[in-house]
Amino acid sequence: MHKFHNMTFKDLDLSNQLQYAIEDLGFQTPTPIQEQAFPVVRSGKDVVGIAQTGTGKTFGYMLPILRDLKFSTQKHPRVLVLVPTRELVLQVVDEIEKLSKYINTRVLGVYGGTNINTQKQAILQGQDIIVATPGRLYDLGLSNALKLKSIQKLVIDEVDVMLDLGFRFQLMNIFDILPERRQNILFSATMTEDVDALIYDYFKNPKKISIAVSGTPLDNIEQISYNVPNFFTKVNLLHHLLQDKKTYHKVLIFVGFKRTADYLFKHLEEIFGSETCVIHSNKTQNYRIRSIRQFDEGNNRILVATDVMARGLDFDNVSHVINFDTPDFPENYMHRIGRTGRAEKTGKTILLSTEKEQLAKEEIEGLMDYKIPLLPLPEEVEISKQLTEDERPKEDTEQSKNRTGLEYVPGPAFHEKSEKNSKVNLGGSYRREIAKKYKKPKTRGDKNYNRRNKKK
Repeated sequence: MHKFHNMTFKDLDLSNQLQYAIEDLGFQTPTPIQEQAFPVVRSGKDVVGIAQTGTGKTFGYMLPILRDLKFSTQKHPRVLVLVPTRELVLQVVDEIEKLSKYINTRVLGVYGGTNINTQKQAILQGQDIIVATPGRLYDLGLSNALKLKSIQKLVIDEVDVMLDLGFRFQLMNIFDILPERRQNILFSATMTEDVDALIYDYFKNPKKISIAVSGTPLDNIEQISYNVPNFFTKVNLLHHLLQDKKTYHKVLIFVGFKRTADYLFKHLEEIFGSETCVIHSNKTQNYRIRSIRQFDEGNNRILVATDVMARGLDFDNVSHVINFDTPDFPENYMHRIGRTGRAEKTGKTILLSTEKEQLAKEEIEGLMDYKIPLLPLPEEVEISKQLTEDERPKEDTEQSKNRTGLEYVPGPAFHEKSEKNSKVNLGGSYRREIAKKYKKPKTRGDKNYNRRNKKK
């Protein structure tokens, strides 16, 4: 669409102060999401953006917001940015600070796992922009430490990950305490039913911006694949490849499930020791931050991660992304491989697929319109006979052989109660009286009950 003219940041209606900050950062041309989001966010309409990390979306929503954020000395914040994890809070705050180098903007990041009182003190100093995780924001809003009545713009970034991490309840309640008149801006990497429902409930005819997956510059990612029979053969192959430390100097390994991630990490750690680290949403925040930092700084060269975790992360100079399993959703493959080949460098990716995963692989190839070159397994790699729990044929795991499901009939121990013993305990008369008097509420504390059920 916009291929023909090379737009620069000068073509966006930026203030001089923002322009200087952009120049200092060395950026010339806006990414597609920055170009498209700028006028829409400025118009004040609700926005739904479908874009991955790495497309420059933080600047995409921050540039237009900062453009119109007037200097003020009022205490209460006017912009709220919600992100799913602490890592992302730190990242977004950092980006906002870079942009507002020449503007007087007060920005504060709040997240769980640290002392809430220090955060309350910082809020009292007066803030313009709050970047927060839903959990901690909800706590601060409840305790009235943070007044949300002046919020004009709400940005929810990586909303799919938030719902994945179970923040739905906090989000609903945050929506309830925010002023009605506000602009909602939402970004999600993938569209899921949950995200769709959220938009339907809380957004007013949002404007949709979708940055096609083709925004991933596949040209500078070199992709290869191997067909591998099972988990342990995959481990053997990794062992073989990763010995070459020079080539594989910063490797991100993706796995679909937390369980597999831990399992794989255990096996790699046996071989590569402290060079390996792992992250997924069940690990504590401190553990995740430590792992990410060590990997980013190059102390660990191998990081095992699950999809959700990986979305928001931005690493420099990842040499290889290895897909230990083939993702069911082709978009997830795009997310994964988009972690390498950034900033004009070429990245390399390897996809490992078992027989069961061939279908998913075809889907990925269909989405990219590209056939991933298939390499033969190196001779040195031993084909493992050992199977994991999930790979073993199912019949071994059935209930003990001597009583199959069909023949088993419970014996006389399960007789019916006699008539006189079959009374139901209703609790004492006092309890019954009280229960009559105070009926259970229909809605069980569901704050949005009336809203949802009002006549459309």
